Amino acid sequence: MSIVAQLRQWLFRFGRDEQLPIILTQRRIFIVPTRTGLLFSGVLCVMLLGAINYDLSLGHALVFLLAGLGLVSMVHTFRNLVSLRLTPGRTEPVFAGEIARFQVLLENNHRQPRRALDLAFGQHEKVSLDIAVGGHASIAIPCPAPNRGRLDPGRITLSTCYPLGLFHAWSYPHPPLSCLVYPQPIETPLPPPSAVAQTGQRYGDNGQEDFTGLRLRQPNDSPRHIAWKAVARDIDNRPLLIKQFAGGATEELWLDLSLTPAGSMLETQLSLLAGWVLAAERSQARYGLRLPGRQLAPNQGSAHRDACLEALALYGQH
Repeated sequence: MSIVAQLRQWLFRFGRDEQLPIILTQRRIFIVPTRTGLLFSGVLCVMLLGAINYDLSLGHALVFLLAGLGLVSMVHTFRNLVSLRLTPGRTEPVFAGEIARFQVLLENNHRQPRRALDLAFGQHEKVSLDIAVGGHASIAIPCPAPNRGRLDPGRITLSTCYPLGLFHAWSYPHPPLSCLVYPQPIETPLPPPSAVAQTGQRYGDNGQEDFTGLRLRQPNDSPRHIAWKAVARDIDNRPLLIKQFAGGATEELWLDLSLTPAGSMLETQLSLLAGWVLAAERSQARYGLRLPGRQLAPNQGSAHRDACLEALALYGQH
């Protein structure tokens, strides 16, 4: 392990910041000269040597004026971060391969505005913002989500070079942020539903139930359920419709891991199930989910969809 890695491990040996809000104190802020700052210092040294060599009093005054300006810039760069308050927000789940956006609230209780603040997770994309005096701002920090499961983005890099770009100040707060990453859905036809003897909605037309309406045809629907009379009125422009009835037998759709192609990788099977969950929800079917060691009873609605996707995202993970 390199010296830099050992130093970094020692500096950030503590875990997440459990105490909220996170306040950036002096001990949590680091500051170093930028390349522009180092060049600025080198130019001042050359100017000072020239002033000494030619005994130029105005040259000495200019050098010390610029040096004082650089020192004042260092103080302002440091003060642009100190006493900032960070509070983690709610992060919406995403599918694998998408970009998760973690919400963070920043509060400025200082008497000066905070300018040109940059936030990022590691080397990922930066986002910038300003905060007015006594104000607050909410910002979404992007982080790639390549794999399903629970995503921990790690420490936030909060940095600034304001006001002159001569110094770079930064801090590494680690708020308790996490995001649920669903399997990347693969769109395939739904498996056939199974009929159960209970009162409810049926996707058929045996004539003994009450007609309740029409819906768009799904790939798994039988052709004998199509409302041909309704389609015939405008056969060129009207999509195929399925008749729905109330009463009699209800069709329930079970999405089972065993229904996926045998021999496929687990991630592919879970992606197929995720695609089925989305398709079943779009078709307004009652569907359940069966996984080894877990079963979700048939239901419908956004809450049920999210519960099924969460079960798929966390399957096999501890």
